[in-house]
Amino acid sequence: GAALVEVAPPPGQDPPARILPGRLACVTAARINPSILSADFVNLQHELERIATADYVHVDVMDNHFVPNLTMGPPIVARIQAVSPVPLDVHLMISDADRWAPGYAELGAFSVTFHAEAAADPVALARKLRDMGARAGIALKPGTDPEPYLEILHEFDQVLVMTVEPGFGGQSFMPDMMPKLRRFAEAKKRQGLDVWLQVDGGITVDTIGMAAEAGADTFVAGPAVYGGVPESRIADLRVAAAAHTH
Repeated sequence: GAALVEVAPPPGQDPPARILPGRLACVTAARINPSILSADFVNLQHELERIATADYVHVDVMDNHFVPNLTMGPPIVARIQAVSPVPLDVHLMISDADRWAPGYAELGAFSVTFHAEAAADPVALARKLRDMGARAGIALKPGTDPEPYLEILHEFDQVLVMTVEPGFGGQSFMPDMMPKLRRFAEAKKRQGLDVWLQVDGGITVDTIGMAAEAGADTFVAGPAVYGGVPESRIADLRVAAAAHTH
């Protein structure tokens, strides 16, 4: 029969969901991070409890300036941090990240991702976030050239390749972002790094395999999780990703 592979949880956290019995899991199991952009904002605590089998919760902070949408800021993120059953993967779609990102590390977020386009000094900011105890992530919009970031990959714990234009949930996956993802995957392998490669935008059971094939190991999913029973949707995404993971 197929083997079950246990995935070590982050320190102090309950283990993530097991791969369904009878399904083969790859040693590098896919991390599934549901986006609360697709949750019911009035019942956030309940919505967080529904994704307890996920690896992390993806928290989209938008400022109505870097992107044309406004979501939440530090007070709400602090409350999510207090009640979430899984660690926070904060994605800052905000201007002047150098100034504002450290505040989210201060709140205790496990990971803080800022946009390359919104940071004056991405390396200095990443180092500051790491010094504060958070994982440091850098996100690239679809139109952003990956080239300048390939040689400084070691400065980051995660690279987020946007597979939609940031700003709104529910958009369609952009397959033409896969070459960019592959470039990061190749650089990661060449440099022997343990940087996580995340994709965000239009991830479903139908598209997750394409991203996994191109080297992604961490997947943000909104409607694909909250559009049904989250626990079974998360399990389905894990299986679909594992089928294409190298």
